[in-house]
Amino acid sequence: MKPGKELLFCALGGSGEIGMNVNLYGCEGKWLMVDLGMTFADPWYPGVELVFADLEFIEERSDDLLGIVLTHAHEDHIGAVPYFAQELGVPIYATPFTARLVHEKLVEAGIDRDVELHVIENNGRISLGAFDIRYVPLAHSIAEGNALVIDTPYGRVFHTGDWKLDDEPRVGTPATEEELTAIGDEGILALVCDSTNVFNPKASGSEGAVRAGLLETIDSLKGRRVVVTTFASNVARLQTLAEVAEATGRRLCVAGRSLDRIISVAQASGYLQDFPETVGMDDAMDLPRGEVLILATGGQGEARAALARIAGDQHPVKLEAGDAVVFSSRQIPGNELAIGRVQNALVAKGVRIVTDRQSMIHVSGHPGRPELMKLYEWLRPQMLVPVHGEIRHMDEQARLGRSEGIARTILQKNGDLVRLAPNGPHKITEVRAGRLVLDGDIITPADGEAIVARRKLAQLGLVTVALAVNLEGKQVSPIDVATIGIPLDEDMEAFIAEAQVDASEAVRGLKGDRRRDRLAVAEAVRLAVRRCAYRWIGKKPVVQVMLRAA
Repeated sequence: MKPGKELLFCALGGSGEIGMNVNLYGCEGKWLMVDLGMTFADPWYPGVELVFADLEFIEERSDDLLGIVLTHAHEDHIGAVPYFAQELGVPIYATPFTARLVHEKLVEAGIDRDVELHVIENNGRISLGAFDIRYVPLAHSIAEGNALVIDTPYGRVFHTGDWKLDDEPRVGTPATEEELTAIGDEGILALVCDSTNVFNPKASGSEGAVRAGLLETIDSLKGRRVVVTTFASNVARLQTLAEVAEATGRRLCVAGRSLDRIISVAQASGYLQDFPETVGMDDAMDLPRGEVLILATGGQGEARAALARIAGDQHPVKLEAGDAVVFSSRQIPGNELAIGRVQNALVAKGVRIVTDRQSMIHVSGHPGRPELMKLYEWLRPQMLVPVHGEIRHMDEQARLGRSEGIARTILQKNGDLVRLAPNGPHKITEVRAGRLVLDGDIITPADGEAIVARRKLAQLGLVTVALAVNLEGKQVSPIDVATIGIPLDEDMEAFIAEAQVDASEAVRGLKGDRRRDRLAVAEAVRLAVRRCAYRWIGKKPVVQVMLRAA
């Protein structure tokens, strides 16, 4: 469909989940995309690392897509760019720090010459068709977090992106209360707002307070080798840790390619200008234990990141009893088990673990309820559209908005096409919105046959059955049975023998035309062997039958 004389909103990702943000605005025949993110896979997608929003709806309308405007450089807002930007074939717009990170991704993908990337100065403006867009800096856990003020003939939208309120952000200069109130004075039709931390009854906290907490924590670890792990993209935290290292008389060592990349891009964008010269990992190991502070990736338990390899003694950085690891980060939901494995491995070595539960060493980049309420007060929107959250988060923000006097709210999810104006907000239809996964080098539907089959294999195991039958359907070879992931161990020979007997009986039991129907023969064998497996293990594994002609 083409948008008419109206203002439409449709999330293809990020509404119904935290991450994978892709938002569309439609007006006078054209579409505008805000963010193009991805998320990381969980065990529901065995063997898969990345998950994307299904963009079929807008791919089919790419001739009407004006551009992609990026709010900031977190992976859940830019991570899908190198996989879909070339196909969409439209310009991308971003502020300098974000643009540099996106450019690196495009170079790695070999498409930097094929994708048009425009660098917009901080506080800059863009005009695309009926959309006039202004960047408004807000505090977040990355440099150059931005909201977008989107002016259209049918009303003004304030799209928050990811944000928080912070009087001492350490990096960047977010919009003030007075500036946001002035934007509200101009009139806001719709506030499209981050819902991630709506259940937090307290404000998110300041990076300035984290500096004091980290300084106190690391100063208390005199004589110990200390590793700090944090989100690599948090430039303000890197600035803080550099200052803490200097204040505590420690040299700084960086362990992790993503940290190296962020530091380089930040410095090229005018940040971290007084970042100290770092020491290499081998040199760091030669320093007295209390004179080095190591920044490491892997705070979410990633198996290939530096911290997991340090915990497994597979890294140049070595820790021993008495040393410490400081987790200056929060646990992303779904990563608890992976983080726990790394922490347990460290503790087993006698390493002390310090988390934000013990000390003020991390604050969130998303607004708690008091911050949401302040933004409502300053902007005074006519309507509220919660995004960036699971359904429970968005529903709670809609409830909070109504309690604070925003009369019109809507609980939408991925694929809901919502008319904001005129006479909105209300859902007018649903469009395709699903998930794609990156499996190796192939992007495939998350609910496709291959991924569903792999999930079954992971959960149930596999039994293969091979036999030969002649044209009359008579078995003319022994039956071979093999298994993968069937935990019978010492009973395996007995199970295989019984499965062979059941398969033979299934072949002999077929009558008439079914006996000569190869599909019928294979299905009879499959069902017989699966029933046999169920008797032995209480589960119905995947059974694959290889039927040879003889």
